[in-house]
Amino acid sequence: MSIINIYSHKVEQINGEEISLERFKGKVLLIVNTASECGYTPQLQDLEQLRNEFMGQDFEVLGFPSNDFGTQEPRNGEEIIDFCKDNYGVTFPIFGKIHVKGEKAHPLYKYLSRKSENGKLNSIPLWNFHKYLIDKEGNVVDYFLTITKPMSSKIRNKIKQLLEK
Repeated sequence: MSIINIYSHKVEQINGEEISLERFKGKVLLIVNTASECGYTPQLQDLEQLRNEFMGQDFEVLGFPSNDFGTQEPRNGEEIIDFCKDNYGVTFPIFGKIHVKGEKAHPLYKYLSRKSENGKLNSIPLWNFHKYLIDKEGNVVDYFLTITKPMSSKIRNKIKQLLEK
């Protein structure tokens, strides 16, 4: 079994262009599955606040819209970006809509959620706004359930620890 990191994954930007996550090499990342019509959607504002707190410190938030839970992401493409910017001031990258669970899950999410692939943990998203913390080497180091607020000391302290390494 060969464990890979997130840099070997390609994802689709909202405009349909495919990019490698290698673009984020050397950064601590918080990867989140988002949805615009979820009770937790206001976390978008907190995610932006978190990004701003660590701006210039090799940290980034990556949002992956998904319609896997309660069909709470009916929008597509630019509609998603416009919603996030207009309602929550989001400037962090939002990618194309994907599946985050089950057999149709995007390969990135299969890697993030399965210990057999990431070598660290099993944590399949149970709802929108499930968060994965990635170290500067592209490895999964932790996850946070939907109910964990992005600005919680639990998340912020873990990010600080990873940035200091």
